[in-house]
Amino acid sequence: MTDTCIVGWAHSAFGKREDAPDLESLMAGVARAAIEDAGIGPEEIDAGFVGVFGEGFTPQGFPASLVLQSVPELRFKPITRLENACATGSAAIHAARDFLAAGRGRFALVVGAEKMTATPGPKVGDILLTASYRKTEQDIEGGFAGVFGRIAEAYFQRHGDQSDALAAIAAKNHRNGVDNPWAQMRKDLGYDFCRTESERNPYVARPLKRTDCSLVSDGAAALVMADAETAAGLAKAVRFRAAVQVNDFLPIAARDITRFEGAREAWARAYAAAGVGVSDLSFVETHDCFTIAELIEYEAMGLAAEGQGGRAVLDGWTAAGGRLPVNRSGGLKSKGHPIGATGVSMHVLAAMQLTGTAGAMQLPKADLGGVFNMGGAAVANYVSVLERAR
Repeated sequence: MTDTCIVGWAHSAFGKREDAPDLESLMAGVARAAIEDAGIGPEEIDAGFVGVFGEGFTPQGFPASLVLQSVPELRFKPITRLENACATGSAAIHAARDFLAAGRGRFALVVGAEKMTATPGPKVGDILLTASYRKTEQDIEGGFAGVFGRIAEAYFQRHGDQSDALAAIAAKNHRNGVDNPWAQMRKDLGYDFCRTESERNPYVARPLKRTDCSLVSDGAAALVMADAETAAGLAKAVRFRAAVQVNDFLPIAARDITRFEGAREAWARAYAAAGVGVSDLSFVETHDCFTIAELIEYEAMGLAAEGQGGRAVLDGWTAAGGRLPVNRSGGLKSKGHPIGATGVSMHVLAAMQLTGTAGAMQLPKADLGGVFNMGGAAVANYVSVLERAR
C-alpha cells in the first residue's frame, strides 16, 4: 500500500459536554481545526470519513454530511460514515488510508464523534450491548461491563486473582490523565482507592469495580491524512509503518476469551509489516475499556507472557517512566470513551507524542508508537505502528 501520513489533527475535551448539545456541534469543534492544523485550505480536502457508533445514542441517523454544517467547503465531496463498534474511529482511518492509497485524492479528513451523556444510564447499557452477541449475551447481568466481568472471572480462574494488577492499571491511567488537558477525569485516585470496594467504588460486575470501567463520554477528534508524497511538502507528518485490521468471532463462547486471539494476530501482523517488535516501541495507546482488557492486551502485544500481564503493571513496566509506557494519555479509563471518537483520539495523541507536541504528557523518548483499538470484546482489532516522517 502507498505510504500514508497523518498531517494535522484536533481534539475536543471529553466528558459531559453540555456546551455541545448534539453530534453536529461536537464535529464542528474539531473538523475545521484539524484542517487548519494541517496548514491547508478546506477546499483541498478530497474526501471525508466520519466515525459515529450511534445505535441509539442520537436520534440523528445518517451523520456523514453533518460535517458540512461547519465546513461548507466540503459540499459535493464524497463523505462516508463508518461504524465498527468501539473501533469505529479506526475503521474511518482505514477507509481514509484506502482512499489515498487508491490514488483517488491527496487529502482525506477523518472525524470521530459521539454524544453519549444525554442518554439515560439504562439505555446506555442496552446500546453498548449491541456490540456483543445478543443471542447468547443479551441477559448477562451488568450489560457490557458484565461481559468483561465474565472475561475477568475466567482469567482469574486460569491465572489467579489479578485484583492488585487491575487496581494498579486503573491508578496508573488516572495518574496519567492528570496531564491530559482533554481528559474527562483529571484526578489521581491512587492505588488504595482503586483497590478497595467502597460506596464510592462499588462493584459493577464482579470482579470489576467502578474504577475498572471506562467512562460514558461526549467528545470528538479529527485528523487530516495525506499520501506520503504530498505529506513531504507539509510542516509535519506522522507515517503509518503498519496498519492492520483483524476480526474474530462475535460470540465470546466461540473462542478462548482470556487470550484476545484477534488482538494477538493483529499485533503479530503489524510487527511483521513494520519490521519491528514490541521492544522497538517507545509507547502504546491501548484500548482499556475495562482494566482487564488492558491487562490481557499486554500479553497480546507481546510485552508479557500469557498469564503474566499483571507483572507488566505491578513491576512498573507500563508506567510513564517504564520500559514501555502504556496509555500516557490516561487511556479510556481517565480520558473517556466517546465511542466513535476513541480510535481517532488514540491516533491524534500518538501523533502528538511522535512530534514532541504532547505537552505535559510528552515522553522523553517517542520514536515509534503503537495504537490498539478494538470493537466489542476483541472482535474488531486494529493495530497501527506510527513514526514521525518529518
